[in-house]
Amino acid sequence: MSDRRTNKTDWNASLYDRKLGFVSEYGADLIRLLQPQAGETVLDVGCGTGDLARRITECGAAVVGIDASPAMIETAKAKHPGIDFRVARAEAFALEKQADAAFSNAALHWVTDARGAAARMFDAVKPGGRLVAEFGGKGNVGAIAEAIKRALAERGVDAAPLDPWYFPTVGEYASVLESCGWDVEYAELYDRPTALDGPDGLHAWLAVFATPFFAAFAEADAADMKNDIAERLAPRLYDEERRVWTAPYRRIRVVARKPSRS
Repeated sequence: MSDRRTNKTDWNASLYDRKLGFVSEYGADLIRLLQPQAGETVLDVGCGTGDLARRITECGAAVVGIDASPAMIETAKAKHPGIDFRVARAEAFALEKQADAAFSNAALHWVTDARGAAARMFDAVKPGGRLVAEFGGKGNVGAIAEAIKRALAERGVDAAPLDPWYFPTVGEYASVLESCGWDVEYAELYDRPTALDGPDGLHAWLAVFATPFFAAFAEADAADMKNDIAERLAPRLYDEERRVWTAPYRRIRVVARKPSRS
């Protein structure tokens, strides 16, 4: 979920589901860390098309899912009509009733106002409630980001003002959480190389996750840039035999708790 991504363009929810389903698949392990219980209410921040929200409800918990993308929420409502999905930004939302836990998978790296999001999540959970989140950390998709930067520079464009991502260190993000009142119980940064779907997997990834870098270019020019990026990255990230791209993901995983009332 992101303020910047929806300012540039809304998400292609259909392409996201068809070609980037790994996002939800990897999130299944995070649900095991969350351990949702029957009767709980869980806030899913950056819920996307709702597949992880559905898995949480299968544990007996109720879910309120928020995402800044109207297209994502529209698709989530169509796929999972029994769940409460809302268009809302992570750094600017409020719930009518506090939840037992906040959960977020592969979303918080889209929120450049990290402290605003941490504060809103803190307010949204009950005293003693927990936060379980995973998102891109320092160095995430480093080779891809560098190839995008070079492609833009060759066309006289500075990539920095277009960058929609927030990839902090563990220390940086733990400090953000603590400044909002969270007690950080666990945090790690780890490498998670991620296979993309088929020989066009990198193009699909760029089309969904790197849109802000290409938004100002004509469609044909943007396509040429993506081809240049793919050619530059192929020797490092493409397996000819398996016909699979591997994205160099690095993830932060964090568990925090809101102090109980004394």
